Amino acid sequence: MERITTPALAQAFIDEQIKEITEQVGDKKVLLALSGGVDSSVVAALLIKAIGDKLTCVHVNHGLLRKGEPEQVIEVFQNQMKANLIYIDATDRFLDKLAGVADPEQKRHIIGEEFIDVFAEEARKLDDISFLAQGTIWPDILESEAGIKAHHNVGGLPEDIASRFELVEPVLTLFKDEVREVGKALGLPESMVNRQPFPGPGLGVRCPGAITRDRLEAVRESDAILREEFAKNGLEGKVWQYFTVVPDFKSTGIKDGKRTFDWPCIIRAINTTDVMEVTVEHLPADLIDHLVQRIIAEVPGINRVLYDFTPKPPATVEYE
Repeated sequence: MERITTPALAQAFIDEQIKEITEQVGDKKVLLALSGGVDSSVVAALLIKAIGDKLTCVHVNHGLLRKGEPEQVIEVFQNQMKANLIYIDATDRFLDKLAGVADPEQKRHIIGEEFIDVFAEEARKLDDISFLAQGTIWPDILESEAGIKAHHNVGGLPEDIASRFELVEPVLTLFKDEVREVGKALGLPESMVNRQPFPGPGLGVRCPGAITRDRLEAVRESDAILREEFAKNGLEGKVWQYFTVVPDFKSTGIKDGKRTFDWPCIIRAINTTDVMEVTVEHLPADLIDHLVQRIIAEVPGINRVLYDFTPKPPATVEYE
């Protein structure tokens, strides 16, 4: 299959998918998990073109989103794109289920299963929902089949849900760069098309070990600082993905002349075209110094800032 590298190829893919979606769905209704990331946004735009108001988007705030993200999703999709959007704040529900769970795969399964449960509950409130749309892309399939990590949108539907919904996965055969090309051709906002990829489990995979609310907040705040500084320094859109990780161990430090025993914050910044291999972005020393100063000063619970120089392979993009 020819890779989508030009606007013409992207438009051809769109035309083909609109035809396939229309044929598959008919006059039935579709429920979409809309995270606001590139994959689900492109799927939403495709479905809106194909079936219009027969699409219902559900944005679940599971408490693992980046700072300001739920508000941004509502602004772009509900206010600007006029999509049928249901917003659910399920923060306590997810974090209560994740309390004390340290195993990465178990965390992913809990988050994925809880998502499906939320969707099922919403489906019962809606009339005639027959299809579940997902932003599954090809690297999700490859990593799941290779046993590298589980993806909640690959073969993870419980039997009772699977029997009720038929899947619609229009970008299943694409890599991330191809999804972006399709997004551009669909006329999605530049800020959405070039938005950093964000894992389904959200900040949960950037808070290794058992998730606690204070450590999760440290990830959220440090990530916000990193994104702000990348934007200020002209790196937004030039570096494929950048984020922070706060692991579940502490070390001794000094702050205001007093001993601290706090977490480290790890910065990861990488580039790739297909997600199967990534290279590390080497940041200017003065920017790293500034990031260290801001994160230490502004994020409670952090007393060290580290930089991850590991490419993929051997490392994966995310820590869990």
